[in-house]
Amino acid sequence: MDTTQLVVTFAVTGMIGFVVWFFFFAPHRVATAVSTSAGVQQVDITVKGGYSPDVIEVERGKPVQLNFYRDEENSCSEEILFPDFSIRRDLPAFQTTAVELLPQEAGQYEFTCGMHMLRGSLVVK
Repeated sequence: MDTTQLVVTFAVTGMIGFVVWFFFFAPHRVATAVSTSAGVQQVDITVKGGYSPDVIEVERGKPVQLNFYRDEENSCSEEILFPDFSIRRDLPAFQTTAVELLPQEAGQYEFTCGMHMLRGSLVVK
C-alpha cells in the first residue's frame, strides 16, 4: 500500500467509527414532559439530523402531546413512527406537528423516522 491508500483507509475507518459512535453511543438528550393545566403532558422536540431531545420521560395513564418541529428538508425525517402505538405521521418541513397518545403501560417505546435511521425513546414511568 502506498501513502495515499493508507491515508484513505485511515480516513474511512475514522468516519465509520464516528458514525457507529453517533448512532449507538452518543449521549442522549433527555426531557421530562411538562403537564399543562388540562393535565396533558407536553414536550417540544426539534427534528434536525435527529431528535432533540431524543429520550422523553412521561407518566403512564396521562395523555401525552409531543410537538415535533421539523427544522430541515431532509427526506429521512419526513415522517415519524411509533410502532407500539400504531402511529405514523407526516412531518412537514418547518412546521410543528402534534402527536397525541395515551400510554397505559410503563416501559420504553421506540420512535423512528420512516427509514428507521433517526431514533428516539418514550420512557413511560
